[in-house]
Amino acid sequence: MKKFILLVTMTLFALTACSQEEEAAPAQESTNQTENQPSDKDNNEGTEDSTSVSLASHAFFEPFTGKIDHIHGIGYVGGQGAAFFATHDGLKVYEDGTWLKTKKENNDYMGFNATDNGFYTSGHPGTDSKLPNPIGIMKSEDYGQTLKSLGFEAEVDFHLMAVGYNNHMIFALSPHKNSLMKADTFYVSEDDGANWKEVAASGLKGDLIGLAVHPTDKNILAAAGENGIYLSKDQGETFELLTNGTQGTSVYFTKDNLLYGEYNGQPSLVSRNLNDNQEEEIELPEMKEDAVMYVAINPINEHEITFVSFNSDIYQTTDHGESWNLLAKSGNLQ
Repeated sequence: MKKFILLVTMTLFALTACSQEEEAAPAQESTNQTENQPSDKDNNEGTEDSTSVSLASHAFFEPFTGKIDHIHGIGYVGGQGAAFFATHDGLKVYEDGTWLKTKKENNDYMGFNATDNGFYTSGHPGTDSKLPNPIGIMKSEDYGQTLKSLGFEAEVDFHLMAVGYNNHMIFALSPHKNSLMKADTFYVSEDDGANWKEVAASGLKGDLIGLAVHPTDKNILAAAGENGIYLSKDQGETFELLTNGTQGTSVYFTKDNLLYGEYNGQPSLVSRNLNDNQEEEIELPEMKEDAVMYVAINPINEHEITFVSFNSDIYQTTDHGESWNLLAKSGNLQ
């Protein structure tokens, strides 16, 4: 356990280190959208139903063959059926056995959350971006070609932030005092950041590493941290500790289940039914001094699970854990 706690600490340090210093961020004029970014219409790309378009043929993406590391989140954006990875230098995508990357807006994405029509994120701008530093909270509905500001530009980088896949409710921890929030306090927004409500988060203790919002029920939230896995059924006012003697490493919701990673000397991945509280342990590949850091399920095929480990290994199963495909080892694509 001590070795793994040290690993988590090192990971949190890495997340901080790869971010740029917020205090040094120059004040910039607020913008609702990145400038001079092409649209699908302008490039005669795709169709009105973006989920039917192969990203490999999309003008915003190109083949990726480099090392993938400093991963800050994963998810299936827009019901595309492809796994998106948020990194310190833009989005990387695994689609039908092929790796892709975005050509522009290669930002340092933190607090990344995929939704049914795009993604929400925080972080810092890349060298090719005109976004303010830090970027506050942004959302995109075109894979990141354009990003709309939901507030906190040049003010906050949210590392701990979750967004419901279908309901788009935002649940975030304010890392420091800002124009709308108190320091180290939890807030929710049901209207894309137009209004924020402080929540007590009673019962939630210790250092946290992940948050999750139920895809359709705005009352159900989860958190993972050094003391275990927590569940809230009242929109974050109170949390119940679900596990004992184990360290929580990740949380993710489907409509009927909470999927969570934990570590108690060995890593595990558990699916907890939200209706009857029955739990099923999903068999993991062999992992040494490692655990599940980010995990997501393909909304098109719930037998497909993708996860990133603390050692930057990436695994994917298409048969609910019966077998696993190693996509990257220590960030090196396989």
